[in-house]
Amino acid sequence: MTDTLPHGDFRFIALDVETSCGDSASICQIGLACVGLDRSIQTWSAFVDPLMPFAPFNVELHGISAKTVENAPTFAEIWPKLQVLLTRHAIVQHSRFDEHAINAACKAHGLYQPRLSWSNSVTIARTAWPGLKGNGGHGLANLKQHLGLEFQHHDAGEDARAAALVVLRAEVELNKPFEQITSNNTAFQLSFSF
Repeated sequence: MTDTLPHGDFRFIALDVETSCGDSASICQIGLACVGLDRSIQTWSAFVDPLMPFAPFNVELHGISAKTVENAPTFAEIWPKLQVLLTRHAIVQHSRFDEHAINAACKAHGLYQPRLSWSNSVTIARTAWPGLKGNGGHGLANLKQHLGLEFQHHDAGEDARAAALVVLRAEVELNKPFEQITSNNTAFQLSFSF
């Protein structure tokens, strides 16, 4: 599956994960939305065998079960190729959950965790649309409705694409490129090895 990873240089990559249970390391799907210089989006996703049980709540939420990931690679198998792509780009997540999950999965599998440059599309959305605070908030479900986005919530590829679209719409709303929107927040959003 990593053979189909997007290639090239991108402005930024939005990343989303789904987990099989309450353990942050239990990644069962990873999605990427790679935003090109022309604002095009290449989406990629893959199921991952978390090597952990599936909680009924999580299965109900995203529809991924042990049967879904039966022949999928483990995080340890998929991460080496992913990290080559991710270390070269700014990474966007919608909330801090995805960063915590990646860090936890690296730790659980004894993998080197490279320094990644994370930005949060929730923070970007709060800057672009402050009126949503107390009026539905800045979660993907409310932003979907407010911005007229079309995506299937709780699918990692779709949620990654939605986070990328939030950033692209925020660029227009704020009349600033991603790099300027995030420049004030970058210092505390870097992820370091344990």
